[in-house]
Amino acid sequence: MVIKKDGRREGFDRQKLLNGLMKACEKRPVSVDRIERLVDEIERILEKKNSREVQSKDMGELVMKSLHKLDEIAYVRFASVYRQFRDVGQFVKELKKFLK
Repeated sequence: MVIKKDGRREGFDRQKLLNGLMKACEKRPVSVDRIERLVDEIERILEKKNSREVQSKDMGELVMKSLHKLDEIAYVRFASVYRQFRDVGQFVKELKKFLK
């Protein structure tokens, strides 16, 4: 079960995660097989936590950490949607953190 920011609970949806990663990796040199393995890895990490619930924030951070290692552009794309930047300044601030 995923606890959303507004407190709603939603079942974990592997396909939703896969679709988000596919969108972030679109036109990048990342194979579909590698994206599917990444989803498998994320699922395993979540299962190891021995909790029936996960905060969407924690799952988003896990996805970003995984993408950061996989492909820098995909990471930035995902972060821009996940963090819901309100302006370019916020986006630049995130990029600066990434570049350090």
